[in-house]
Amino acid sequence: MSLKSFQSEIQEIHARELARQRGQATSTTDASRNIHSGKIQVPEDSNIAGEPPLSRDAGVEDEIEAVLTLLSSHDDDRARTSIAQLIAGRKGEYIFRIGCRPPHTSLFSGASVDDATGWSGVPRTDVEVISLQSSVKRVVEELGGKISVLFETTDGNYPRATLLLRLPPPSIELVPEVRCAVVGNVDSGKSTTLGVLTRGPLDDGRGRARVALFRHKHEIETGRTSSVGMEILGFSTAGTPVLPNILPSADADVIRRDKLGWDEISAQSAKIVSFSDLAGHERYLKTTLYGLTSGAPSCVILMVGANAGLIGMSKEHLAIALALSVPIVVCITKIDMTPPNILNETTKQVVKILKSPGCRKTPVFVNSMEVAIESSQTFAQHKLCPIFRISNVTGEGLDCFRTFLNLLPSSEADTETFTVDQPLEYSVTDVWSVPYVGTVVNGILNSGSVKTGDSVLFGPDSNGHFQSTVVRSMQRKRADVATAEAGQCVALALKRVKRAGRQKGPILPRKVNIAFAIIFAITRTHRDSTATRQFEGQVLILYHNTTMQRNYQAMLHCGVSSRLFRQTVRIISMDNPEGVLRTGDRATVQFEFISQPEFVKVGMKLLFREGKTKGLGVITRLL
Repeated sequence: MSLKSFQSEIQEIHARELARQRGQATSTTDASRNIHSGKIQVPEDSNIAGEPPLSRDAGVEDEIEAVLTLLSSHDDDRARTSIAQLIAGRKGEYIFRIGCRPPHTSLFSGASVDDATGWSGVPRTDVEVISLQSSVKRVVEELGGKISVLFETTDGNYPRATLLLRLPPPSIELVPEVRCAVVGNVDSGKSTTLGVLTRGPLDDGRGRARVALFRHKHEIETGRTSSVGMEILGFSTAGTPVLPNILPSADADVIRRDKLGWDEISAQSAKIVSFSDLAGHERYLKTTLYGLTSGAPSCVILMVGANAGLIGMSKEHLAIALALSVPIVVCITKIDMTPPNILNETTKQVVKILKSPGCRKTPVFVNSMEVAIESSQTFAQHKLCPIFRISNVTGEGLDCFRTFLNLLPSSEADTETFTVDQPLEYSVTDVWSVPYVGTVVNGILNSGSVKTGDSVLFGPDSNGHFQSTVVRSMQRKRADVATAEAGQCVALALKRVKRAGRQKGPILPRKVNIAFAIIFAITRTHRDSTATRQFEGQVLILYHNTTMQRNYQAMLHCGVSSRLFRQTVRIISMDNPEGVLRTGDRATVQFEFISQPEFVKVGMKLLFREGKTKGLGVITRLL
């Protein structure tokens, strides 16, 4: 069985079980939701101007042309209402196109689009494009928003422009966030690229930009990341990056010292891109795998050094991202120091691997702003892989890369993964003990919402049970917030949760490993929740150098992209007639947790590894 067909089957099982679980949760809450105090609630998308709203089923081009028609007829009131609906329906931002749109096939292939066939939209003259831009800008500013011109051309056969319409978020709680995991081989330029993106000044060619990102002394001395580093890049309402005021000639100490706090960036931003800077060395693969699975990234950014090519751990990271079905973006770095012939060889190698049967990705070279705009909206759905060629020393390619990041759909907008109308479920990924505050956990809301003062359950403990606590306070990107919704990454301060003696991880009384705990709302559904020690799943062995048999042990990463935990498991039985599993084999396997029970659900994805051994699967039955 091929990996692609097995992944499709896993996705079907996961979607089916998710729909069933959501249906059960919805049936228990529908009655209470329908009971109100006689007040009539107005739908959020109702039209206060009394005009019929734009159809949700209408295409993007129809929506835009309807607005442009209103602006051309100087009907600003109706145009204002329509634009407000468009922006509100897209989480506070909307990509607005004036003129025809080129065919994606020609645009993404790198060929000239002026003579291509298949253009869509209403043709506009250069005068109309400029006039309509001014009208859209005036209407959006009346709504309190800003526009930024992403792309504009008045030459050629098809004058056109692409605008970003964005409204400021009402509060920090509602700032949209995009989560990206940055991976690649050691010395591929991951930390340097993030340093340039988040600090502003270009690199000096000797690693000046990356010093500000390092957390440990040995990282500064060796120049290699050994931990999961977190960095954020904010974009303002006008679409410009929120950066500290650092001179381009500043030295490494100034860049490290003069930086904006996360709370300052959040307050000035209308959108935030969160980066997980993962380790590239082989010895830190466990840390990298944990960062890939725990952060629920919207995409994986694979850094490839132009002078070295796709080697070593880069292939390992690419294989893991493909196994997890996470969209991939490739950045070829160090193009300023690489000879043209070596750069061409690296480019050909990357394209060959992406087109191989194991990847089946369509490479798209982002050489213009128009390609960056269009690919940011379509690459995840159409199995495209955007390829950026950048230099952190000269700045070549960085503008297109920033624009691409600015336009990525927010992570919490993925309603298939994160649902607000379900009971609270929160996965803990980190834990700290903060003086005068107590135990603080960080994680992602898989479903529901939470606010300060809510009573919640957390666990499981060594007996598989859950304990009650209260949310004392919350922070998002180190800024105080009062509420949080599904898909957001927040930190919770918990009452009456004290840490006992620490060994390898933070342990609570009754041996609750809160570093991988689940937090629930206290509802009828979750009040009697218990953990499971044994379960059954469909697995595919991606690689093993010999054979697996009964009592084989491996590290299990379960609940990829949500409900994460990791623990050693052992195989207690399998349906293979020979009683052994080899590379490429598929089987129904029964697992048992070694340390303690865990909270798992049917349909949850799992990834297990031990050394170079890797397996992928999905939970089908709890035992």
